[in-house]
Amino acid sequence: MPTNETKHALTKEQPEKKWQPILRALFFGLAFALVTTLALGFHLLPTTRVTLEVGDVCPRDIRAPERKTFISQIRTEEARARAEAMVSDIYDAPDQSVARQQIDRARLILDFIDSVRQDGYGSQEERTRWLNAIEDITLTPTVVSKILAMSEENWQAVKKEVIYVLDQAMRAEIREGRLAEAKRTIPTLVSWDLSDDQVQVVVSLVSELIRPNTFYNAERTAAAKQAARDAVPPVQRTIEKGEVILREGDLVTPLAVEALDAYHLRQPAADWRDMASVVIFAVGITTVLGLYITAFHPALWRNWRQLALIFLLGILFVLMAKVMIPGRVGLPYLYPLPALAMILGTLLDARLGVLVAALLSLLLGYVGDGNFALTAYGFLGSVVGVLSLRRVERLSTFFWAGVYVALTNLLAVAVFRLPDRNLDLVGIGILLVGCVGNGLLSATLTLGGYYLLGSIFDITTSLQLLELARPTHPLMRQLLLKAPGTYHHSILLSNMAEQAAERIGADALLTRVGAFYHDIGKIARPYFFVENQVEGVNVHSRLDPYTSAEIITSHVKDGLDLAKKYRLPRKVRAFIVEHHGTGVASYFYRQAVEQEGEENVNPDEFRYPGPKPQSRETAIVMLADACEAAVRAARPATSEELEEIVRQIILNRLLEGDLDECDLTLRDLDQIREVFVSILQGLFHPRIKYPPGKQPQLKAGENQIALPSVALDEAAPSESQEDAQDDEQPR
Repeated sequence: MPTNETKHALTKEQPEKKWQPILRALFFGLAFALVTTLALGFHLLPTTRVTLEVGDVCPRDIRAPERKTFISQIRTEEARARAEAMVSDIYDAPDQSVARQQIDRARLILDFIDSVRQDGYGSQEERTRWLNAIEDITLTPTVVSKILAMSEENWQAVKKEVIYVLDQAMRAEIREGRLAEAKRTIPTLVSWDLSDDQVQVVVSLVSELIRPNTFYNAERTAAAKQAARDAVPPVQRTIEKGEVILREGDLVTPLAVEALDAYHLRQPAADWRDMASVVIFAVGITTVLGLYITAFHPALWRNWRQLALIFLLGILFVLMAKVMIPGRVGLPYLYPLPALAMILGTLLDARLGVLVAALLSLLLGYVGDGNFALTAYGFLGSVVGVLSLRRVERLSTFFWAGVYVALTNLLAVAVFRLPDRNLDLVGIGILLVGCVGNGLLSATLTLGGYYLLGSIFDITTSLQLLELARPTHPLMRQLLLKAPGTYHHSILLSNMAEQAAERIGADALLTRVGAFYHDIGKIARPYFFVENQVEGVNVHSRLDPYTSAEIITSHVKDGLDLAKKYRLPRKVRAFIVEHHGTGVASYFYRQAVEQEGEENVNPDEFRYPGPKPQSRETAIVMLADACEAAVRAARPATSEELEEIVRQIILNRLLEGDLDECDLTLRDLDQIREVFVSILQGLFHPRIKYPPGKQPQLKAGENQIALPSVALDEAAPSESQEDAQDDEQPR
């Protein structure tokens, strides 16, 4: 006979070490960041794009793949530069204060020269030195000598002419850069009545006193140049299909680079800054996803299948984005990002699907050269898709989800594309096809992934549960034919558990299906269980307690084997191994104690392999199983007795620690008790006793409850509730 440790190893995995989830998180996080970096940083498919820069020699002829009209920034800039160059510098109007200032200065200088000329005590050299010391003017020795030698009459004529000529010269516009030109015009202003010596002195003095009177206005000039640039419209360039953009051996010009970029035929040279950007982006989205899982779904780190699902789907859609988006026109709008969100939302968690959709939407904008409209397009469609698949109970749900995604896509495109004046009918048609196709493709991929991935990664889906709930399932048919008593017991149990699950907000569908299959192990040896025995026949009377207990407890292992054979989902298999927990088959344990003494009997040899219920759903089925069996065995005469039995069973299960590993609260237990009492009162209500001779015979097919052969006080709820043994004790 196998030991309890052997049986326990069949159904319960060894506890995971604390460092294993951390190691798993690091592995999947680093792997996702690395693969994302490689996918975004390098080409995935063969490409015809060339790596050329200005000044390179073209290695081959490059022709335009299609006719394209685009705005040439280079030619636009050239046209604007020409318009800017045609704008002359702008100067302010002549400043008359400058002329008045210079005339006043001229009078002072002329008066000083008068004083020097009339000084009879100074020598020729001293007077020459005094004239050379005048500020702001530089006189040649010839002019100085002529001033000193000139008669008083001639000098007075020179003085008048200097003021007059300076006044006339300063009335004209004199720019800073044109002072020499103004000085050349001074001789033409001098009176013809003066002698050559007088003219020379006048010209020399005025030339030294003339100053610019109009100045360059930088602000007005810059504004005029900018206005000229702005007046030039963008220059469009049209390249016909098949036109040669570059010939073999040509030097690459900026204009050629612009044309290659317009057709996305050029691959810029790799730059460390680009790679750093990719690494930061990949690590960023990976970190956000990891922090979200740690905060809201820490159990995911212990489930490598679900982590692998998130990893593989994420990488697949990253690769699809890199292939479908860069350099494309309509294809990015067909990118089925909503499918990723809906698959994760239906298989794992809706909030997780929304988060992944948000992160991948950022990816759309990243690989789409910062296209915010594309980011919003992907995110909005994904969120609507996830919300429309909250309850998947029929195939039409996927169709309507696709419709809602398509409508959301159309609205998103309308918001961002309606202001575009350059959108033509062909462009509108491409966008419409992309929006509708995106919805249909996303719904199709979600439906396929829902079935396929749920099976591959052992994730229980609602559609799987609906299929398993059908009575035509092979296991249900076998249970009905080979163990009809167990079948009817499972049907009753499913009704109790389902209503209790609905009351506390647990998964009612999962609970119902789990109750259907929790006892399928009894198919292997149905006649060893009381609900399937013929009246008066008890095979356990010929077996020792150890053998009987092994047979009874082995229905868990037999059920698990059948579940694996028929590929029942993991969550359904949990009901088989957890609905008895690690309780003891107490009826046979007491028999062994009576025969051998308590000190000679090891209770672990009569214990179910477990584990204890890990979820609210399996715990509900455990409680329903124990309550139904105890009430059926005790046959309470009043509602109060029935309620006390149910209350005591739930209390015993709680005190014995059978509910320690699930999330049921005391409030949940109270609500479960109310549901169980309500249903069991309708099933086991007191019957009216017919007078002797008047009691009708039961017809075939009517309920016939076989009472256990043990005394009622042995099955009372005050003792361990395994006394009821799900009707597993012999008659």
